Formats: sequence, structure tokens, C-alpha cells
Amino acid sequence: MSTAQSSGKTRHYTPPLARLPSWMRPGTLDVYLISQTIPPFIIAVSVVLLALLLERMLVLLNVLASEASPFFTLIRLLADLMPHYMGLALPAALCVSVFAVIRRMSENDEIDVLMSSGVSLARICRPFAITGAVIGLLSLALYGYLQPHARYQFRQGFYMASHAGWSPVLQSGMFAAPSAALMLTADHVDQAGSHLTGVFIRDLTEDKERDIIARTGHIRTDPAKGEVQIELTDGEILTVRPDQDPGVTTFDHATRLLSHTHTSAFRERGDDERELTSGELVHRIHRRKRARHGQAEAPPPVPAPPAATPASSSQTQTSDDTPRPKAAQTDTIISVPSMRAELNFRLARSLSIPFIPILAAALAVIGKRKRGSAGLALAVTILLTYDHLLQLGESLVANGRTSPLAVIWPPTIVFCAGCTLLLLFRARILPIIRVTQLSGPAATDPDNHA
Repeated sequence: MSTAQSSGKTRHYTPPLARLPSWMRPGTLDVYLISQTIPPFIIAVSVVLLALLLERMLVLLNVLASEASPFFTLIRLLADLMPHYMGLALPAALCVSVFAVIRRMSENDEIDVLMSSGVSLARICRPFAITGAVIGLLSLALYGYLQPHARYQFRQGFYMASHAGWSPVLQSGMFAAPSAALMLTADHVDQAGSHLTGVFIRDLTEDKERDIIARTGHIRTDPAKGEVQIELTDGEILTVRPDQDPGVTTFDHATRLLSHTHTSAFRERGDDERELTSGELVHRIHRRKRARHGQAEAPPPVPAPPAATPASSSQTQTSDDTPRPKAAQTDTIISVPSMRAELNFRLARSLSIPFIPILAAALAVIGKRKRGSAGLALAVTILLTYDHLLQLGESLVANGRTSPLAVIWPPTIVFCAGCTLLLLFRARILPIIRVTQLSGPAATDPDNHA
């Protein structure tokens, strides 16, 4: 009896997605469309990233090869470029993948079958629009936080690589000159270029000549101090001085300094508005506004200079030369219009991403006898024109000539509204289509009303 009761109370497993509200629950059509979009999306992202990174890698190879920088530096710089190029690849891949899926479904009459069964083109585009909205939210973090930090790290890494001085990249039998007065060669060098056998060094510093031979040598670098040293074992030093007899010194272990680079530290992040996160841009804009209205916070107290003697009173520092905090100095470098232009440009680009799949889907649908439609070329042209308009508006706002409400947001509103209206037009949802059909010649023919 208890077994029957327990079996009667058995609950069936409910998938997590089935517990969502009906308007949020993905249907069979949504799952099918998303599954068809993922493969071309991944391929498009990979192709665009590869093309962009290859173009930049060729430029970096020329610069880093002249500085003899290690290969790991190139990999690190390319990794710092990934967020920037990902921001370009995601919208392009989304447009191409949605266009490819809708065009294939249109050519195979799948769109006609769905619309004949009561599914509108707007309903078909719903999973694409939701995917675009998710990518748009992710782009807020990408444009507003990841790209500023990655851009600064790339500039810092490129600066350190181009100012690193001599880098110990040796080959067997090759002569290397760390400086004008120093020459180095070895009979055999390992693959890493750090362990040497049969070392010969000629040092012409300190107004004398020193010829050093050693059985083995090991090169080590100290990036913090900018030094390159070589540790020698089992060798001899022949020293030749002017007007003196040569001298020979034998050693078991010795360390020689090959190169020392005095590289100044790279600047701090924040000298360029593109290196600031969106939160930092908002904070600095509001702080500058409060400072303009006389409501700025009091700066930290600066210690008073020592009392000047009458003899040195003319050299006393004036109030205009009082050092300010570093944050205040960096804050005044960037103008408010530049920060406002960068912030609005990021927001406009993120807001436009959900409408890109709508544009691609509307242009991908073709008629029965229109197999050669140039919808993808038209979509690319529209996106490039829109992006250039945003860049033009950003430059105008950064120069202080106009407001972002006049040159950045009108193209954004026109683009978003135009994509939506184009989809409604292709889906035959707009009332103007129905009025046009009813007001045609067939509607005015009196024989049709008989």
C-alpha cells in the first residue's frame, strides 16, 4: 500500500529551461536557429581575428626583430590586442552568420514554410535579436573596461620592448656587439641562446684591451635592472695596456656585465581617454563639472616649504609652482569634450549591436527568382557608413565643436529605427503595406465588388 502511494507521488523531472516564463522559454524554432548560427559565427570570428592579427603581427615583427626581442614579447603584444580586435570581430561575425543562416533558409523555402504556418519574419528574428542584445551587454564590458586596460598594456609592452636595449640572441659562430667597445662570440650556442661553449670576448673599455676566453658561459638577464650579464667558467684574461707589458689572469668563475640599459619607467594609465574605463570617464567628467562650479573637493594638504633666508628669498617657490597631486595633474591632461565623446561613442556602439542581426535578416530574405541579390554587400556598406559617421561625430565632439546629442546619437537612432522598419517591411507587418495593397488597381476595379 505504501509502495502504491509513494509511486503515485513520484514527480517528473522538469528541465531548468521549462521553469522559465513562456515568453523567456526558448522554443524548438529558437534552438534550431541558434544551433545553425553558432558554427558560422565561430568561423567568422576566427577569420576576422586572424586577418586583423596577421596584419598587425607583420608590423610588430619588423619592429621587434630590429630590437632582437624574444618571441614571447610578440605573443604578449598580440594577446593585448585581442580585446580591441574582438570588438571589431563580434559585430561583423554576427552580421555574417545571421545573414548566412537566413539566406540559406530562404533559398531552401524554409522561410516560406514558416510564414505560411503563421510564423512571421519578426518572430524568426527574435532569437537573433536576443543574441545581439546579449553581445551588446558583453560589449559594454568589452569597450568600457577590457579594451582600456588592454590598450595601456599594449603601449607599455611595446615601449619596454622598443627600449630594452641589447637582447642576447646568439647563434653558433656569430659575432655579437652589445656595445661599440664590446664583442662576443662562441663556438657553440644552445637552442635557447643562453648556454655558450668556447666563449671569446674582446673588451676595449677603460682605455685598455682585454681578451677573454672561457670554456663555458651562461647569459642571464635582469629585466628589473635592465642588465645582461654572462657567467664564465674556466678561462683566461689577456690584458693589454698602453706602454705596459701584457698580463694574463686565470679564473675559475667570473661574471661580466655585457649591457646595461637606463630605461625610464612607462607613464601611468590615464593620459589618453581611450585608456580610461567608462566608470573613470563618468567620474572625471562629474569631477571637472563640480570643479567648474566651485564645488570640487579640497585637495590634500601640501606641506609648507621651509622658510627662506633673505639671501635666497628670490628663489622661493611661488604659489603657482606648488606641486599638485598626481591624480589632479593627469586629470587636467584630457579635456572634458574628449572624455564625453569617448563615453558616448562606446555607448552608441554597444546599443547598435542588437540591431545588426535584424538588419542582416531583413536583407537576407530574397524572392523566388532573385538568386543573385547583393544583400550582404549592402549590409556591409550600411555598417561601414554608420561606423564612419560615429567616428566623425566622435572627432567633432572631441574638438569641442558640437554636442554628442547632435552628431553621435542621431545616426544611432536612425540606424536602429531603420533596421527595425526594414524588418517590419520585409515581414509585411507595417500598416502602410496593407494600405498600399488595398489601394491598388484591384481594389478600385468595380468588377471585383460585383
